[in-house]
Amino acid sequence: MTQQIPSTEPELTGVRNFRDVGGLPTVDGRRVRHGVLFRSGHLAHATAEDTVFLSSLGLHTVFDFRNAADQKLEGADVELPGVRNVNLPLSDPADGAEFWKMVRDGDLDQLRSVLADGKGADRMIRSYRLIIKERTTEHARVLHSLAENCVPALMHCAAGKDRAGLSVAVTLLALGVERDAIVDDYLKSSAKHRRYKVHRSSGSASAYSPEVMELLDPLFDARAEYLSAAFDTVEETWGGVDTYLEQALGFTSGARERLRERMLD
Repeated sequence: MTQQIPSTEPELTGVRNFRDVGGLPTVDGRRVRHGVLFRSGHLAHATAEDTVFLSSLGLHTVFDFRNAADQKLEGADVELPGVRNVNLPLSDPADGAEFWKMVRDGDLDQLRSVLADGKGADRMIRSYRLIIKERTTEHARVLHSLAENCVPALMHCAAGKDRAGLSVAVTLLALGVERDAIVDDYLKSSAKHRRYKVHRSSGSASAYSPEVMELLDPLFDARAEYLSAAFDTVEETWGGVDTYLEQALGFTSGARERLRERMLD
């Protein structure tokens, strides 16, 4: 039996953006069960107290969607006794490494050239669309694992917003959760106490200037337009959620029902 955690969020010191997605409503009047699906930023900096809490959740699997560049920067997740760790990188390692090196080391002119005038938000929208279209194998593996034996589960990337956010959203779509509820949960990642902390290599005062932070804001913000782009991609490419799940992810109606029985009240 999974632990029924309280609705109030725990205060974790070294893990940002943690929450239980339990309680979200489905279109047919059910709700996601508490204690079966969690989301967060990376676990590499979890304190001893954080680790005790995470260990108390009875997790079966932690899905880590970071790539090698992320893991080199932040470190490996803390080990949780008895928990299976599955790494499914959801971004191009080379592109990610090059881009984030520029973010951390680049000067103001570089940042302006790639992020100013709406280019930062456009980059995020393109990324969301590409992950939906090109990472069907990874999303299929997540859904099939959850339907068979991998709950309770925690999904995370670096910030717990984009790659984990999309994987959570795909899972919630398969569960039949109301679209507005999926968006509302996603937008919680924009709260100040949840946002990824920007670590820049430069020690100059300009590294944290208001203009730099404004340029970076689209990368660390959760915006409805990003998730809407992912949903639009499903509709435009496959004609709807049901076809997307069955044809792109190989997730049949029988598998969906097993998932719903495991994860819905």
